[in-house]
Amino acid sequence: MSNIEIEVNVDEYLSLNKYEVDEENAHIEVDLEGSDAEFDKLIRVCPAALYKRDEDGNKSFDYAGCLECGTCRIACGDTIIKKWVYPGPTMGVEYRFG
Repeated sequence: MSNIEIEVNVDEYLSLNKYEVDEENAHIEVDLEGSDAEFDKLIRVCPAALYKRDEDGNKSFDYAGCLECGTCRIACGDTIIKKWVYPGPTMGVEYRFG
């Protein structure tokens, strides 16, 4: 069996996607005052890296680059995710491939 190494640049693929952000209606709302452990879980599991902490430990979240995968809802839907719905018609992510 041969050992094949493949290197994938996820950021490069994500940059191909097109986003129509609904600035007036966030489709995800997070309790930033909630559990630090739950927020850190979101930092680890979100494939779009939407959940972040700065050098001082302050939490931030931006739904604008959401891939609509639902990972955050599954990981923390009963804890700090206050709202998770799909974006409205013509809004959200449009996947594009190379």
